[in-house]
Amino acid sequence: MANQEPHRTGLIQLLLAWGFVGIPLLWGVLQTLRNALKLFQ
Repeated sequence: MANQEPHRTGLIQLLLAWGFVGIPLLWGVLQTLRNALKLFQ
């Protein structure tokens, strides 16, 4: 239990993976909502 490095590396990789997927996904959703709001003006 003295070595916690593999767990920390896994957590960092998980956060990076979510960032690579989540940021473009969020951007696409926001752009879609912006364009959809134009229909209701």
